[in-house]
Amino acid sequence: MVTVGSVVLGVSDVRRAAAFWTRALDYVPREPAQEDWVVLVPRAGSGVQVALGTSETPPQPRPRVHLDLYARDAADQAAEVERLVGLGAERVAWDLYPADPDFVVLADPDGNRFCVIDTSH
Repeated sequence: MVTVGSVVLGVSDVRRAAAFWTRALDYVPREPAQEDWVVLVPRAGSGVQVALGTSETPPQPRPRVHLDLYARDAADQAAEVERLVGLGAERVAWDLYPADPDFVVLADPDGNRFCVIDTSH
């Protein structure tokens, strides 16, 4: 049986993306970053690795696969959204929000979409 080892994101600038995602997730590089590749791991123990690799493909406006980042409740979600925006993420004008969404759509500095989820919703 296989397990998920890493989630890989295509980026245009590995060092810029690593700077964002290490601060966003409190991750560290597993080994020193290369110009076109780095694997990030949780600073405090186990968890899913996030690998960043150079890609010439532009980010998808409605990606088929994306990251969901979990917040404890609505207040934590709001604080995390503001923190992530302060790190360089951008709010996405998402036209597919339901009437009472439990998620906020953001984009990282490379335009990769991800969500911050209110898990108490």
